[in-house]
Amino acid sequence: MEGTDLTAGPAQLVLTATVARRYYVDGRSKVEIAEELDISRFKVARLLDQALATGLVRIEIGHPGSIDTDLSSRLREQLGLRTAIVVGTEESDPAALRTLLGRAAGDLLTETVARHDVLGFAWARAVASTVPTLGGMAPAPLVQLTGSLQREDLSVTSTEIVRDIGRLTGGRVTVFYAPFLLPDEETARTLRRQPEIARAISQFRAVTRAVVGLGAWGPGQSTIYDAMSTADRRALTKAGAVADVSGVFLDASGRVVGHKQTARMICMSAEQMADVEDVLAIPYGVTKAPAVLAAVRSGLVTSLVTHDAMARALLDGSAAAIGSRRNAG
Repeated sequence: MEGTDLTAGPAQLVLTATVARRYYVDGRSKVEIAEELDISRFKVARLLDQALATGLVRIEIGHPGSIDTDLSSRLREQLGLRTAIVVGTEESDPAALRTLLGRAAGDLLTETVARHDVLGFAWARAVASTVPTLGGMAPAPLVQLTGSLQREDLSVTSTEIVRDIGRLTGGRVTVFYAPFLLPDEETARTLRRQPEIARAISQFRAVTRAVVGLGAWGPGQSTIYDAMSTADRRALTKAGAVADVSGVFLDASGRVVGHKQTARMICMSAEQMADVEDVLAIPYGVTKAPAVLAAVRSGLVTSLVTHDAMARALLDGSAAAIGSRRNAG
């Protein structure tokens, strides 16, 4: 049989398929296949190459779950991110998306956070959604990064987020009790001097990994927007704000704006956030794509966990921006 010159007819097809099945499905070695079929191992190798070249065998790199590895890689490369995880889903309901993305973000943190890290958590619904999956995360120290918004529709505070994670992981927690948004800058300054709050803020400089909220500047797109006065909303809109990253406001180019409003908040500043090695956001809803691009352009957000529709919108938006810059040049 070894000396037979098989053409690309039925016999060749059956032999190639048999070799491929033995190798890829049954896990047999090339030597074992050669002995069983009475051909040389070199011919086995040649037939396996032919099976791949003709498409008889197709190898796909997949993921045992709902992670779209191709979109994840493209998003990371095109936006220059440290990490990008894209969940493939047809869900459009915000609550369902939060649950899916929270699970993926929790899995990412469990995989990548080490004991030597100091992990900071800001307040956001998407951040809260990571908590149930963090039981296996390393017991790294945990720091609360923002005060809490007092609203009836918010079921958990930033303090509770950090405490709950600490109970799950055994990590040491640094928390404080304070509002996120204060009525004026002087009240915010006074609160920051309170021992408990001052101690937590002093830990911001030690944070190596942070998980933050990312909202678009508009009604229903940012809990901070919804909590602010009409005058503040107008002032920030006039300043060009398109995004808020846990109390830091950005225009479309990624420039920090709204310093006066941020001064009235108990939160990590833009300068402190910029010093964090890796800042993860978990955005959802394609209408927020311009805000996400602004956050990435700012350099403050370095990693994303999001869904496929958002990823495609980000890729299209960043490609359009690159194209317009080239045309302008």
